[in-house]
Amino acid sequence: MVNASDIPDWLQPLYPFQPRSFQTPHGARMSYVDEGQGNEAVLMLHGNPTWSFYYRELVQAVSPQLRCIVPDHIGMGLSAKPQDYPYTLATRIDDVTALVQSLGLTKVHLVVHDWGGAIGFGFAARQPELIGRLVILNTAAFPSPRIPARIALCKMRGLGTALVRGANGFARPATWMAMHRRKLSADEKRAFLLPYDSWANRVAVNAFIKDIPMSPAHPSWDALSSTAAGLQQFTQNPALVVWGGRDFCFSDHYYTEWRRRLPQAETMYLADAGHYVLADANFESVPRIAAFLTQPRP
Repeated sequence: MVNASDIPDWLQPLYPFQPRSFQTPHGARMSYVDEGQGNEAVLMLHGNPTWSFYYRELVQAVSPQLRCIVPDHIGMGLSAKPQDYPYTLATRIDDVTALVQSLGLTKVHLVVHDWGGAIGFGFAARQPELIGRLVILNTAAFPSPRIPARIALCKMRGLGTALVRGANGFARPATWMAMHRRKLSADEKRAFLLPYDSWANRVAVNAFIKDIPMSPAHPSWDALSSTAAGLQQFTQNPALVVWGGRDFCFSDHYYTEWRRRLPQAETMYLADAGHYVLADANFESVPRIAAFLTQPRP
């Protein structure tokens, strides 16, 4: 397992950060990138199966002007990968809330992708007075009856676990399925897969899939429903939705729902970009997001 203190030489040109560590309320070591200065920060939250590497170009674009905090969720990236952690949405929200509190941040701008949407807005609903600008990237923060067949297969308790943890049948296919405009370079692909090189190290990749709540009977349904209800608190916040239209998972249905829930949001719809929109359309998406986050606001 790669630790935050032992980043391979080949990765450093792509990921030129020295991550820090934080102990979560449940006692696990969380790795996080902390670049820039000040008590006002951009909190960037990744999903499954990515990690803070996904945000590297945005951090480099924004951190000269605004502090950037980018955690690796427990079990992901360079964070610890305990086999018995409570890998639930509520715990994820607790972890992020505790990290922000430990840093003493007085203003938090959110950038969220994939599972980062539910986690980020779950945190935001608890402390809405902290929240500034919002950037939404191919994600959801509300229940939906829609689930792609390939993800439903991975949710199956026996076969799904064997595919995800045994055959790396989620993180590895994502390196091409989440792209459409271009292919990841060999080192980009290698970096995305680096933390997930064994059955044990794919524990949270599998847990994230199992934690998708499809009915009120699911343990994370209430946390997701509460997060969705909290979205109404942010209809006056400056918001930007950057969306890849060729997403196999978060389809345009979710894009339309975000426009309904946050009607004030600016939009950047990239019809030919995939789920990894920051990677697939980086030359367009990164400058637009950086400008949105750093421009003076009235």
